[in-house]
Amino acid sequence: MVRIMTNKTISIAKDFSRYPAGRFLDDGPASGEQFRRDFLVDIMEGNQKVNIDLDGTRGYGSSFLEEAFGGLTRAGYTPEVIFNKINLVSEDASLIYEIESYIRDGNA
Repeated sequence: MVRIMTNKTISIAKDFSRYPAGRFLDDGPASGEQFRRDFLVDIMEGNQKVNIDLDGTRGYGSSFLEEAFGGLTRAGYTPEVIFNKINLVSEDASLIYEIESYIRDGNA
């Protein structure tokens, strides 16, 4: 049995960009697709549960959030696996709720 431990935090603002925007790579260097590729896929393949700190950016577009997080389900990860591997952290509960809905509805 593999034990999943939480001891790592990725801050989108500090580790990726304070200005995340766009859905696809062609939309710019801080797109949702880029964040998913650079950070989230590695988390899904690892044995750690990782905190994703959403605070500190200049805001989020729905296209960024849907592609980054909802895109995981289209890549073959079930919502259950995603929720077991990432812990969303934010002072804005509505942001967490929005992302969770993209994960649940990603294959819709």
